[in-house]
Parts: sequence; C-alpha cells; structure tokens
Amino acid sequence: MNIDPARRLAFDVLRAVEASDAYANLELAKLIRERRTGTRDAAFATELVSGTLRMQGAYDAVIGSLVDRSLDAPVRDVLRLGSHQLLSMRVPTHAAVATSVSLTKKAIGHGPSGLVNAVLRKISARSFDEWMDFLDASLQVRSSHPEWVVAELRKALGGDEAELVELLAADNTAPRVTLVARPGLVDREDLPGEPSPVSPYGVEMAGGSPGDLAAVREGRAGVQDAGSQLVAIAATTPEVEGESAWLDLCAGPGGKAALLQALGDQRGVALLANEAAPHRAALVRAAGVREVVCGDGRRPSWPSSHFDRVLVDAPCSGLGALRRRPESRWRRQPEDLPGLVALQGALLRSAIASTRPGGVIAYATCSPVVAETVDVVRGVLDEQPGLSLLDAPALVPWVNGAASSHLPEAIQLWPHRHGTDAMFVALLRSNG
Repeated sequence: MNIDPARRLAFDVLRAVEASDAYANLELAKLIRERRTGTRDAAFATELVSGTLRMQGAYDAVIGSLVDRSLDAPVRDVLRLGSHQLLSMRVPTHAAVATSVSLTKKAIGHGPSGLVNAVLRKISARSFDEWMDFLDASLQVRSSHPEWVVAELRKALGGDEAELVELLAADNTAPRVTLVARPGLVDREDLPGEPSPVSPYGVEMAGGSPGDLAAVREGRAGVQDAGSQLVAIAATTPEVEGESAWLDLCAGPGGKAALLQALGDQRGVALLANEAAPHRAALVRAAGVREVVCGDGRRPSWPSSHFDRVLVDAPCSGLGALRRRPESRWRRQPEDLPGLVALQGALLRSAIASTRPGGVIAYATCSPVVAETVDVVRGVLDEQPGLSLLDAPALVPWVNGAASSHLPEAIQLWPHRHGTDAMFVALLRSNG
C-alpha cells in the first residue's frame, strides 16, 4: 500500500512531539534530511505540521463533537492532520480523506480506518468558520490557544480586547524567514529580500532556502527574527565609557551572541558567551562565537563587576514565539511560571553582580507575560537602589509602538504590531 511521504513525515513528527516532547521544527528538519524529502514534499509537510499544531485546540473541539469516546493518540493525530487539510488548506475532500485513511492503515492498522473515514467526511461538510459558529466556540477555541495563555496575553496587552484578537490571529500565521546581516561580515544590501523595518541588519526573505545562500553557509549572515536582532541592538546602544568586555549570560542557541560578536568586533570589545546546557553551548560555538563557556549563570566562574555590558536572555515560557514554536502553547502550563520567574530573577541578579559601575544590563525574554518581564525587572529595581532604568524605546525610535504597556521604559514587541516575536527587553545601568 503506497502512502504519501509528506503526510507520513508529518504524522511521524506529530507523534514525536507528543510521545517524546520533541521540538517540531528540529524533528521536522531531521526527518526531511534523513528521508531526503524533496522541496515540494518538505514544504507540504512543514505546513501540515505547523498548521496542525497551531490549530490543534480548534480541531480537537470539532473532532470531539463527532466522537463520543476517547481516541488513541495516533488516531487523534491522523484526524488532526485531516482536519487541517479540510478546514485550513486547499486540499480536495476526496484527497484529504483518502490519504488519511491510507495513512491510518499503514501507520496504525486497519481497525480505526473506518472511523477516520467517517469522521473526516462529516468534518468536510462545514468550513472552519461554520464549525466554530456551530459549536458556539469561545475565543480560546476559535484561536486555538489555551485559556490561561489567552488570559496572560490579554493582561500583557493591557486588556485591549480588539488587539488581543489581532495578536491571537498573528500567532496562527506562519512567520516570514528573516535574515541578519552580521555587521562587518556582510552588508544587508547583499542579502535577498526586503529590509526589515525593525532591525537595521534584518532582511525578510520572499522565498527560497536560507541554506542556499553563501553568506549563511559561511556564517556572515544567519536566520534570526528581527525582534531577536533588536534585543542585541538595544543592549549595545546606551553609551558606556571605556568598554572592553561584554557577556552574554544565557547564550544558547547563539543568534544574539553571534550578532553581539560582530558588533563587538567592530568596537574592539571581547565577548564571553556563557551557556548552561552543553549541547546549546556547542550551537553557540557553531554560530561563530569565539569564546564560549558552559556553566550555570547563577554561579559565575568570572570575577564580579567584570563586564561593561551583560545580556540576560533568560529562559522563559516562550509564549512570545508561538508562531515559530506552535507546540509550546500546549506544552507549557501555568504551573511552570513560578519556577521560571525564580530562575529569571536569579539570573538577572547574577548579571548585575557581573557588571561594573557605569555598565549596562539588558534583561530580555521571548515572552510578554507580565510575571516574567515587568515584575522581574521591578522586583530587582526595588531590591537594588544602585540601579537605574534606561528609556529603551527612545533608543530605537524607528520602531513604533514599542513601549511596554506596563513599563513604558521597556521595549515590548508584538507579532501583530511589528511582525516579530513578542520580545521584551529592559535596560538597566549599574550605578555602583
């Protein structure tokens, strides 16, 4: 029995995500490489995986309305993939149903194939919007975000309901590939695409594979969200007299560190990149960062008050990058936040202790959650009177609407406003 290779690949990725907590993008890239999947099939499988994971909550509501018993996880994944083809892609009904039935028989067994056929045919009777109206679906179901995530995003936006709807829609839209032209190594004009309105080093690709570009293969450019680029730019913008040493405290996987390396080289400044996880430290080295150490940033191996600038890109919930990591919305739980907040506060305090008087600390997260961003910064400011909060949005005047609703001196980017991940960055100066 022949089976469509792109759909089988997508199914195997979904199974790895659920059964092994794999990261969808890494598992997808690995299987595409191992199976030598062609460009067309790879693109189709990518849309199947990403789209299905993004809209999983809505599809489960539709499936649940038609099936009155619990489903085995592999069968549920086939139904999710079929639902995405029927409700969000231009796949003809007969093709979506027939290939899903074939996938079931080959990957799971003949037993559930009749159920898959019947459920998908019923799903095909309505459009996505018609299903949502029929189910009288809530905002979290329509937007396929867990209720607690919607509540955190609403709070981060300051309670603007119309803007919340825009944000949730942006979370479900695949981001464009953005390149960074590492200064001193390549000019932005030498890269294909449109200049980013957020980063002076960014280019938004219209199509093609970044790996086909010599500048990317040679490390002179890289794939990096413009919001991530802006964090490094903001961190290196406030004036610091006589600077000679920078630290990236949580450097993995290396995108910001590589940009800091290029910026530092232009100023004659040495960069030390620290990363706690050995495999992520290896990625930082592979990104072209010359001096990398592996250690717990809360217990530094370097002297205190040693660095002129320190970037703390702290581990976080990742709710600012749901466009890129759609499985995060289902993997993260509200119970994760207290532990993350404690870690973030400890890392920021370590960064402050590592910074000399007059130096600058940049605290960043790929999350807009108030507890992980504004509350962490305010907590440290309350504890340590020898700090001052700098006006970060004023340093990037070309980015409109960048001020945080809860801390106007901090930058908060948004997918629906800026076309970036929802990066947060606050800048602190150590006054000794």
